[in-house]
Amino acid sequence: MSEPDSDAEAFFERVAEDRFRPTLLTRGPWSPHTQHAGPPAALLGRAVQDRPGAREDMRLARVTFDILRPVPIRPLTVETRLLRQGRGTELVEASLRPDGEAEVMRATALRIRTEPGAHPAVAPGPALPGPGEAEPEPFYPVPWETGYHTAVECRFAAGSFLGRGPATCWMRMRVPLVAGEKTSPLERVLVAADSGNGVSNVLDFASHVFVNPDLTVHLHRHPVGEWVCLDARTGVDDAGLGMAEAALHDERGPIGRSVQSLFVTRR
Repeated sequence: MSEPDSDAEAFFERVAEDRFRPTLLTRGPWSPHTQHAGPPAALLGRAVQDRPGAREDMRLARVTFDILRPVPIRPLTVETRLLRQGRGTELVEASLRPDGEAEVMRATALRIRTEPGAHPAVAPGPALPGPGEAEPEPFYPVPWETGYHTAVECRFAAGSFLGRGPATCWMRMRVPLVAGEKTSPLERVLVAADSGNGVSNVLDFASHVFVNPDLTVHLHRHPVGEWVCLDARTGVDDAGLGMAEAALHDERGPIGRSVQSLFVTRR
């Protein structure tokens, strides 16, 4: 199989209605052959929102991604199904499957019916300094030139990739999710949210692996704009179990929270 196009201008190229070819821009930091979980998470989030028959009065409130195996940089088929539907909520499942293989990633999404103007909005916390007040910081060393780290712009209001501990990072996609198609603010959030453990890492990338087998995102407000902020922190137990959590913001203020379980081990 030929290598995906290193000059790509999107994370994915659509090859059929439900089939997508990843480019090298999806490549994560752990292996040259597997994706960062952010782009495929956004692809599943898009499928949940755009599935046939999706109600326009419902909005995604929570989505949990189970990363069943490393997601390969090979063509993927997206499948969705409605698990439950009621008057005020619905539960939708979406999965990614390489050709001829078992699924590698699954999303379970809760959508809640909205009623604009039903009551005054209540913000759960203050806004953070915006991306204009943040500074670019170098990414931690990755053995390959092209990947997720080159496809996303990062600016830190606090901390850095090369530092240790809590950090506040604004992120913006440099390329669309799918070539030739509009990227929604929700998809931008999902591309960024899986970076909480990298933004607030507490271990040396050269000596430790700290990968997340899951990601859960809660949203109390629909995001807007291109920038997404992760105000993130990570905790790790000496037995190798960890958790990264981040308060999520757009330029208008808080929008929700993300949580990742972490598998931690020495290289």
